Amino acid sequence: MTRSTLDADTAQPARARIHPAWWVAAVAFVALLAAAGFRAAPGALMVPLHEEFGWSTSVMSLAVSINLLLFGLTAPFAAALMDRFGIRQVVAAALTLVALGAGGSVLMTASWQLLIFWGLLIGLGTGSMALVFAATIANRWFVHRRGLVMGILTAGSATGQLIFLPPVALLAETTGWRPASLVVAAAALLAVPLVWFVLRDHPEDRGALPYGADPEQYVPPARVTGGAAQRAIEGLLFAAKTRAFWALAIAFAICGATTNGL
Repeated sequence: MTRSTLDADTAQPARARIHPAWWVAAVAFVALLAAAGFRAAPGALMVPLHEEFGWSTSVMSLAVSINLLLFGLTAPFAAALMDRFGIRQVVAAALTLVALGAGGSVLMTASWQLLIFWGLLIGLGTGSMALVFAATIANRWFVHRRGLVMGILTAGSATGQLIFLPPVALLAETTGWRPASLVVAAAALLAVPLVWFVLRDHPEDRGALPYGADPEQYVPPARVTGGAAQRAIEGLLFAAKTRAFWALAIAFAICGATTNGL
């Protein structure tokens, strides 16, 4: 056997290895799926909450409205925080907030607490993992297949709602709303270790290039420093000057109102 044949044989397993970008994308999908558990919960839990506490639909709708408002407002700041402090730190904290909101709600005794757990905590948690998280993963870790990855990650939220709605509704109907809330909290917590051990900010942190990048032309992006809030506000002010931003913002607002709000 010639040396060239040996080299080819030893190189084959390396070529067959899965690029780390795909592992990062898979864990990001799981995280988005877990965070979406609450999106399916309010519709199934409102009636049991009303029956137990007598809270009006308007109070529960206010909690969901706060949640949706924070879901939209948090995203630009979450993107800046990911640049400043790291993806896994922000995502792990976001999943923890979702778990605290869903799990802590089983201890509620007053309606104002619903605004804290459902509105504030879960709104901040899910907002930190909105489309900006999917876009960050796709842009940093992929050159080829970026659109495919963005589409798959974007579908993670809807997939999570589809998966969680049947068991949450069944538990709420048969054993009560508290076990249903704990299922959502457990799903978010279970995703935290995966996020912490697999996600990294940049491919260089794994000793790799983005998937599909040309080794001779790729230049790693400069690491971001400075205040996250200032960068987010500057980005919003810059985007607000373009028609495309408002067209997308209005379209997503209508989408959110029709699929979640109404």
